[in-house]
Amino acid sequence: SIDVALVSSVELFRQPGYGYLSGIAVAGHDYVASVQVFLRRPLEEVRTIALDPASRTARALTQVAWPREASRAPSFLEVPEGVDPRSVEADGWLRIGDRALEELAEDPERPHWNPSEAWRRQTGLPFVFAPWIVRAGVDPSPWAEAFVAAWRFGTTRLRELADEEAAATGLDPSYLRRYLEQECLYAPGEAMHASLSTWHERASAMGLADPAFVPRALPLPGGP
Repeated sequence: SIDVALVSSVELFRQPGYGYLSGIAVAGHDYVASVQVFLRRPLEEVRTIALDPASRTARALTQVAWPREASRAPSFLEVPEGVDPRSVEADGWLRIGDRALEELAEDPERPHWNPSEAWRRQTGLPFVFAPWIVRAGVDPSPWAEAFVAAWRFGTTRLRELADEEAAATGLDPSYLRRYLEQECLYAPGEAMHASLSTWHERASAMGLADPAFVPRALPLPGGP
């Protein structure tokens, strides 16, 4: 019943007929602190990874971007909703969002592997975590100006948002500013199309997306 929503990018390839707004998204330029795989042993010795149930895209990205130079791909363990992935017996665990930021701040020296950084090294592209997905049959062009205005307004408030979150969580404001202002990317522009196409191809090859579902790029006049 929803016409347009900011949704995990892997959803684009799981239903027919989707489109997405071109040029604006929640993306990662390279390293992104809010999506981490924390490790209990060296990367080359990892055999099992517990996947945070909070994000389907981060779970799929971890599998797609896992380094080929590692001796072999690990087994990826699905974790039920509400279960802390750290409690699962595994060589590492995927953590996303505030908990990833908090765990990294608690122990900056803890070994970890960053899926978004690995994606950039492998493809040379930013990673699109969440685009504005448009339901089949919906023309968003009458509201294009509102989407662009919202994007412009949001990008002017990054420092304010970082400071609000720092006050709420006790995390270092400079740490959160770096995350929101430098690590996250809100206007991937033309690179967005190349990234989503590569994402679709690689996820489909691993059975994590449907190769037949090719989403439409919908122009956003006045956008980045």
